[in-house]
Amino acid sequence: MRPGSLAAGPPAGRRAPAPAAATTPAATTPPPAPPTPADLVRLLPETETPQGVADTIKWVVLVTVLSLAPAILVMITSFTRIIVVLSLLRQAIAAQNVPPNQVLFGLALLMTVTVMAPVWQNVYSDSISPYLAGEIDRGAAVEAGEKHVRKFMIRQIEAGGNTDDVYLFLPKTDAAASEELTWGGVPTISLVPAFVVSELKIAFYMGFRIFLPFVIIDILVGAVLVSMGMLMLPPVLVSLPFKLLLFVLADGWRLVVGTLMGSFG
Repeated sequence: MRPGSLAAGPPAGRRAPAPAAATTPAATTPPPAPPTPADLVRLLPETETPQGVADTIKWVVLVTVLSLAPAILVMITSFTRIIVVLSLLRQAIAAQNVPPNQVLFGLALLMTVTVMAPVWQNVYSDSISPYLAGEIDRGAAVEAGEKHVRKFMIRQIEAGGNTDDVYLFLPKTDAAASEELTWGGVPTISLVPAFVVSELKIAFYMGFRIFLPFVIIDILVGAVLVSMGMLMLPPVLVSLPFKLLLFVLADGWRLVVGTLMGSFG
């Protein structure tokens, strides 16, 4: 080979590098298309026949009842009275968001479960358990469970002396014949709002009794500050430690929780 000339190929014993393979993008699976209104309509029962229309109405009613289930459970249990009294207690102490809402609602929920445990046990033994075993149909199960819940609401209305509230929600025909009306003739749709109004009355009465000692402390602290000429010092700021001290010395949480749970009998 002459000097200065280029080699025509790779050196002996070596292979020429293979040409780079053409890179192709990896095949990607297209994302699933979102459901269209037509796809959602197919999930509903057919509405071309009377039976299909009835099935659709039952489906809509079931979804509505499930969405309103938390509100219904709040209205027919002891939760209303408990949460209102605990909220009024927090306002009476004037501790702003102490205890926080999560703690307050959690305590009210646990107290509700404790108070309503005998009622739910009766509902389960007389309604849910026989229905799951196939011994009774759905209508009989609802009627058996409703009987125990109505008994609880009626007992609380009578204990609070608020039987007159029932007539507010009765149809005009039943209200006109109120002299012969018995609890068996009061429909559940009228008993539930009457029970809620009765619970609010009892809760506000209990809250008034809780407010009294704390209001007295505010009045005394305000009078002392005015007599000392300390007009620029907020009385609420000075009275808060005294309120907490009084509440702790009187074992306030035990008294409030015990009185609330004992008020349901």
